[in-house]
Amino acid sequence: MSLRVAALLTWLLATNAAAEPDPAAAARAAADRLNAAAQQLAEAEGARNRVRALTETIHAYEDGLLALREGLRRAAIREETLTRELRAREAEIAQLLGVLQTIGTTPPPVLLLHPSGPVGTARSGMIMSEVTPALNRSAEALRARLEEASVLRRLQQSAADKLEEGLLGVQRARTELSKAIADRTELPMRFTEDPIRTALLIASSDTLEGFASGLSEIASGEVSGSLPGISHRKGNLPMPVRGRILRRAGEADAAGITRPGLVLATRPHALVTTPAAATIRYRGPLLDYGNVMILEPEAGLLLVLAGLETVYGTVGEVLPGGSPVGLMGGPALDAGMILAQTGEEASADFSETLYMEFREDNTPVNPETWFKTDKDD
Repeated sequence: MSLRVAALLTWLLATNAAAEPDPAAAARAAADRLNAAAQQLAEAEGARNRVRALTETIHAYEDGLLALREGLRRAAIREETLTRELRAREAEIAQLLGVLQTIGTTPPPVLLLHPSGPVGTARSGMIMSEVTPALNRSAEALRARLEEASVLRRLQQSAADKLEEGLLGVQRARTELSKAIADRTELPMRFTEDPIRTALLIASSDTLEGFASGLSEIASGEVSGSLPGISHRKGNLPMPVRGRILRRAGEADAAGITRPGLVLATRPHALVTTPAAATIRYRGPLLDYGNVMILEPEAGLLLVLAGLETVYGTVGEVLPGGSPVGLMGGPALDAGMILAQTGEEASADFSETLYMEFREDNTPVNPETWFKTDKDD
């Protein structure tokens, strides 16, 4: 056996032993999650609290789609890596296959003969007895890698249908959620918004601080009292959307502008929820923030969410914790576009930005003192 074949044996065995976690299995598990989300959507139709059921369904779809896209990304990278490795070793693999083929087709009597005589024949037999198992293991490793590459390719080709089903499912869930919120009548109202006073406040405010300070003026017939305090949850409130921190409080953007809140990068059409029970103090366009939702979890505390495309609810309503308050905007992605994203390109999916500000007695504080921000997504 030549040194090149020996080197090939070492490479095949080492790379097979160091194989990464199976990306195909991860993609299949993600597909199962999407199937579970579809079942959840079917069950939400008859749920007593359809808004909560549909909110959970959308989150299940978001998780499943994220997992499937990541699984497919890993599968594509793995398949490309295997292809490159096999192409780089084509000559050595051909030599290995030639050795195996020669051993398999040579009659046994011929294998027992050696030009140097009986001693050479004995030595040759000993070498063959040691080499043959290694050759067989290498052949099995090569067969496994070729089969893995084939499975990964088939998985990617069949993923478009599953992605399409998931995208259609989450879109249907979002549509049904909007309808369920519009039909909702059971939430308590702490006050009624005075639209004239709201318009006057917007016209006279040139800063978020100025607008926030006058929010009490737009309330008519407000019920006294406040929601239960959330001070005991300080530092542990869940983030309102699944995304990544793009800029922290006080960090300047490309134009050199700093804001006291967090800028979160989210996926298109991500669902935004309230982290705790809260009263809707304002919803709608404001200054240069786009669509804004201002929530009051307790007296003296305001959570400002800006940059949504769609906002839910009615000013004055008291929302339970985890209730949907809106959706992010962004382009509609289809399965083909998602499958085309690999590696670094997949990060472009976090194309939308949500601004989150937390105010205590109308003074902005770092939201990271209130929210769990140690994990992305």
